[in-house]
Amino acid sequence: MNQAFRMILETFSAACPRSWWRIGILLCLIFPAVTTARVESEFENESTAEMAAPASPVQVETQVSDEAIGRRLLRIYEATQWYIDTSVRVDQGVVFIHGETGQENHRAWAGTVANNTEGVVAVVNRIEVTRRSMWDLSEAGQTLVDLGRETIQRSPLILFAIIMLIFSATLAVGISRGSQSLFRHWVRTSLLRTVAAKIVAGMVFLLGLYMVLRIAGLERLAVTVLGGTGIAGLVIGFAFRDIAENFLASVLMSLQRPFARGDLIEVAGFRGFVQQLNARSTLLMTVQGNHVQIPNATIYNNPIINFTANPRVRGDFLVGISYNYSTSRAQQLGLELLQKHDAVLSQPEPLVLVEALDGSTVNLRFLFWTNSQQHSVDKVRSALLRQVKRGFQAAGIGLPDPNREVLFPQPVPIQMQPQTDVPEPTTPIAKPLRETADEATSSPSEGQLQSEAISINEQARHSRKPEEGTDLLDD
Repeated sequence: MNQAFRMILETFSAACPRSWWRIGILLCLIFPAVTTARVESEFENESTAEMAAPASPVQVETQVSDEAIGRRLLRIYEATQWYIDTSVRVDQGVVFIHGETGQENHRAWAGTVANNTEGVVAVVNRIEVTRRSMWDLSEAGQTLVDLGRETIQRSPLILFAIIMLIFSATLAVGISRGSQSLFRHWVRTSLLRTVAAKIVAGMVFLLGLYMVLRIAGLERLAVTVLGGTGIAGLVIGFAFRDIAENFLASVLMSLQRPFARGDLIEVAGFRGFVQQLNARSTLLMTVQGNHVQIPNATIYNNPIINFTANPRVRGDFLVGISYNYSTSRAQQLGLELLQKHDAVLSQPEPLVLVEALDGSTVNLRFLFWTNSQQHSVDKVRSALLRQVKRGFQAAGIGLPDPNREVLFPQPVPIQMQPQTDVPEPTTPIAKPLRETADEATSSPSEGQLQSEAISINEQARHSRKPEEGTDLLDD
């Protein structure tokens, strides 16, 4: 600035040779330069001052004075009630603002308003931002007041949203019941009908909830709810993977029906009669009378042996006869004994086969078929063994024991005793009893060949179920 002033002075000195003219021009140039330098020195000394470039001017009056600017700004600051102990001083268009406020944005706003005022050259913002006490709850109270005011203003929308939500829930329940009745014609399983009906009802309710949130002006929350439903489903699926797997297995098993109530099955090393199929597990009662709960996922992922699906069950047993008797005759006699028994089915026909030539016996395999719903295979086998033994003995067919050879490392000396009179035994030797019971096809000890399923199912009806729930086998 001094260099520019010097250049101007030299120019006017050359153009105006007279001294008084030089003096007048010099005074006109010195006064603004001195004023501007004073203002710049004040700006440099204010380290905490905030400078802002003026934007669109605010009209005060036709002739702007420092007092008018100060009064106008002071009234504006007091009207906001944001400032404490506010004072405004204006000197040559430079505004000095003093006071306290609670927020930084209020302090910046005061400087912006002063910069936008007409006639203001610069602004020195000395407003201090005071920290509120930790016990100051004024903002919380104001927030509650604003919330209450907004709630009252939105009360018609909230009431309408509640009515819509109740209507959506009622409509979902009605659609769920109607869907079960509608699906009854196409879906036989009650569990699958219930699941399908709940899925339809859930979609209707979610649609109603989305509309309620849109009406209430919560568009983002509505989109979040719809998007979060799928995410929540994935999270729940991973968290309850085993439960979901058992549930899906129960749905598939109720559709495919690999067994029925009362069937004797074997799965995962457990054998028993089926009592119940629910949404989580299958209940079996073993022949020992014990309840076994097997998860449906385990049953679905493992082989299932159903002993009752086909009522005709084959049984077998092995009998060894002597080499001294005709094998074909023994086979014919054994076949006649099988055919005479009431529990043995004629179709498929029974068989007597030579299985092996052992060291001392010819082993015959007896194969027979019986109705497992009426007779027990083990009991029929017992009765047949009894009758085959009696028939072979009556025909003179020997049933020898296996030969055993004993080797002695040293010779065994034998001494002959002199013959003496052997006294007669005081107790007569008991003669073998005549086995008249062998002629019967069954005996009381064999439980009249009755199937265990009848007694087991009778016990199951009087036993306590270890788990309550809808029995899917009732469909």
